Amino acid sequence: MPIQTEHDPRLKRALKTRHISMLALGGVIGAGLFVGSSAVIASTGPGAFITYAITGVIVALVMRMLGEMAAAHPAKGSFVDYARMAFGRPAGYMTGWLYWYFWVIVVGFEAVVGGQIINGWFPDIPVWVIALGLMVSMTLLNLMSVHSFGEAEYWFAGVKVAAIIVFLLVTGAYVFHLWPNSTASFSNLTDHGGFLPHGLGSLFTGVVVVIFSMTGVEVATLAAAESEDPSRNIRKAVNTVMLRILVFFVLATFFIVVAQPWTEMKAGKSPFVATLEHIGIPGAGHMLTAVILVAVLSVLNAGLYTSSRLLYVLASNDEAPRWIAGVSRKGVPVRGVIASTLVGYGCVVIAAIWPDTVFQFLINSSGTVFLFVYLVICLSQLKLRRRWVQEGSLKFAMWWHPWLPLLVTASIIAVLMSMAFDPSMQLSLGQCLIAIAAIAASYGVLRLSRSRQRAGEVAAQRTPVA
Repeated sequence: MPIQTEHDPRLKRALKTRHISMLALGGVIGAGLFVGSSAVIASTGPGAFITYAITGVIVALVMRMLGEMAAAHPAKGSFVDYARMAFGRPAGYMTGWLYWYFWVIVVGFEAVVGGQIINGWFPDIPVWVIALGLMVSMTLLNLMSVHSFGEAEYWFAGVKVAAIIVFLLVTGAYVFHLWPNSTASFSNLTDHGGFLPHGLGSLFTGVVVVIFSMTGVEVATLAAAESEDPSRNIRKAVNTVMLRILVFFVLATFFIVVAQPWTEMKAGKSPFVATLEHIGIPGAGHMLTAVILVAVLSVLNAGLYTSSRLLYVLASNDEAPRWIAGVSRKGVPVRGVIASTLVGYGCVVIAAIWPDTVFQFLINSSGTVFLFVYLVICLSQLKLRRRWVQEGSLKFAMWWHPWLPLLVTASIIAVLMSMAFDPSMQLSLGQCLIAIAAIAASYGVLRLSRSRQRAGEVAAQRTPVA
């Protein structure tokens, strides 16, 4: 079957421009920002906002490279199809299954996190029961229609964006002494051990941690293929990446480290909650916990959508069981949604039975996958740029080609190499490489099976009928 490089008529273009815009706007806001930023501040110090800026630039440039390809050649499989176009079927197969693996594990993980949050409010209900309930709810939502997914994600993202804006307004007023009894001081940037108490190197080792919290921004380019005007929506989504990262990540972190001494914040506790409590906002912890739950539901929703579309693309290209490519009358790849959901259910069960062994392996092995996906995006753009120029389809060019794309590629390789030498990251990298090796082996098995099948068909055709 041919590669699905153009819009598939079986999928409905039911997503509106506002859906794609809000998905792009809120896609990067999750628990990684609300809670994970505590580890970055603890390891870097007040200069943590510089780490967020460096990482944000890398991610934004990768998105620009993806945007160039997506605007020139809108494809349902986005970077999976571009990897296949640039480097052949093995690259598309590996990228698609790696990214699918990442998302189905994340779906299971987020369901467990959501269960833990709600269990804190209703301790009599077991975490695994709540997690399964969340999975069922998001599955039904994704099975309804792509419009249902877009509408839910629109409101989920809206809540997250509103929460960040309120936080920035409150802490901004506190930092600039427009809030009563403010004790904020810019001296907090240099006191308490200095701007970079752990040395200049901590700026760059923190990139490894921060880049994990920015995953999901690329989902907008996948969803855009099911929107009214894919090319325009992709350009609009990519153009806002840099701005929203600067505002949501960099400015928020900057206000946090100015509002109070960084040494007062504890790793594992949300610095957003700590800052609001420091300012004197009552019930800050409960309010932000509710926002984090919305972020979890958003990731669940987007994860099921993304994984089901990837399965659809793989099945359409004969790289997954063909029956998965079935589509409902509403244009939903129902079998892909259900297949991805089943893995999520399995992860919830595994988390309940083997939380510290099998489940931890799945989390560690999937955590580094998207860095390899980003690397494939960069390499694909470098390879395909000449093709877009020759076709006259280059509508949204990456800046300073090829030097800036090469610099971004080198940066991602440097991050992966730094993980190999960082004891805290070696396990995650090693387990990710095991997952990559397993997927590569499965491609070899698939090719062998397909060649034997074709040989059998040829032999059957040559056998004379008695």
